[in-house]
Amino acid sequence: EEAHCPNIGECWGGGTATFMVMSDICTRGCRFCAVNTKRIGPPLDPNEPTKLAQTIAAMELNYVVVTSVNRDDLDDQGAAHFAACISEIRKSSPSTMVEVLIPDFQGQTHLVDMVVEAQPEVIAHNIETVQRLTPSVRDPRAGYRQSLEVLAHIKAADPERATKSSIMLGLGETEQEVLEAMGDLRAVGTDFLTLGQYLKPSNKHLSVKEFITPEQFDRYRELGEGLGFRYIASGPLVRSSYKAGEFFIRQQIENNRKRA
Repeated sequence: EEAHCPNIGECWGGGTATFMVMSDICTRGCRFCAVNTKRIGPPLDPNEPTKLAQTIAAMELNYVVVTSVNRDDLDDQGAAHFAACISEIRKSSPSTMVEVLIPDFQGQTHLVDMVVEAQPEVIAHNIETVQRLTPSVRDPRAGYRQSLEVLAHIKAADPERATKSSIMLGLGETEQEVLEAMGDLRAVGTDFLTLGQYLKPSNKHLSVKEFITPEQFDRYRELGEGLGFRYIASGPLVRSSYKAGEFFIRQQIENNRKRA
């Protein structure tokens, strides 16, 4: 809701929901994002992990995505809170698959490890755009290489953990730059990728430079599959958690559970 996602009804109707934790105030000011920003966010609710787990259990969801705002103002940037959310969901809904979409934690790997050790099925972190456009699209504290290093560290810490990322299109990137970004993601072992059309949420945000055709989205999907991604969702209304409970992803996770 805070991000003005165009697919809320579809995802909720399919038994998938995305929950944003650690408040609706972000400490960063990315130029594409509709979430409110301040230098210091509100105190964390220590009961939020339990309340989140209770809500998921009551809704009987089979796949959930837990994301958050950036909380650079906190000592651990919210990593322990993320881990607690995963733990509480496990207690209340042991069969529910959990995907987390995490911040970069300023590249501090010991904070990333706190999330990895909680063992969600999928850990996502978005590079958002191609390398050239990153400084003009994302907050200065974010970084293209820093995001890749986060994804690389997750795989190094737990090679069996599925990783995921997302790229917005229509910000002025070239096809070659998108291919290079996809190649960079595969080089750090990223399993799943989503590509969607950037839509300007307000007059304060970046302008759309181009509306990508459905044919081009299909081409990106085919090129990405050729690079070895296990799954790609590519289309105008696709978002980072779009169809997160897609049968193919669930099937892969279930197969991994059986092997374990």
